Amino acid sequence: MAKILIAEDEQAINHLIKWNLELVGHTCAQVYDGTSALAAAEAGGYDLLILDVMLPGLSGFEILPRLQGLPVIFVTAKAGVADRLRGLQLGADDYITKPFEVLELVERVKAVLRRTKGEAKEFSFDDIRVELSNRRVFKGGEEILLKPKEFDLLETFIHNRNIALSREKLIELVWNFDFEGESRTVDVHVQRLRRKLGISHRLQTVYKTGYRLQV
Repeated sequence: MAKILIAEDEQAINHLIKWNLELVGHTCAQVYDGTSALAAAEAGGYDLLILDVMLPGLSGFEILPRLQGLPVIFVTAKAGVADRLRGLQLGADDYITKPFEVLELVERVKAVLRRTKGEAKEFSFDDIRVELSNRRVFKGGEEILLKPKEFDLLETFIHNRNIALSREKLIELVWNFDFEGESRTVDVHVQRLRRKLGISHRLQTVYKTGYRLQV
């Protein structure tokens, strides 16, 4: 997991980003103005900077050219095409406009970290070990065979662990345009994962929402 610096002057948004990124396993530090953001980024030790454009002191557009090699995702209310182009031309790795969906932010962070740090190859919890790159799953040292969509679903839960995912969001993330059927398909695949891996206590039903992998 990554160490992420969040530079956002709106405290509610700053805390929302921190809370959700820490849910999926990242470590976050928070600053609320441009001068502090630049000082913290230059001090080093971070894998990613989430940077608001309109910060007190120094703007995000002023900060980015002064950074050396630190990946940056702009999160801003400046949604115009000219602003987006300026941010990307300055070297930002991504540009997200407010308001944003939390899951989108988590996925964008994952994508940038995958490009800059490389994808995590394994994930373990309890007696389960998942080899993400090899698409193999082991329980107590014994390999458990999963069908392709079962593994895709497990991988999606791992990448979004501790976050409640609706059936509709799971269909979008796992089945995408290949999906033909109804949301009951999600329930069936979840039950299969619970049975095969013995993780009913981890793969939890969230009332009126969907499911969450609690680890």
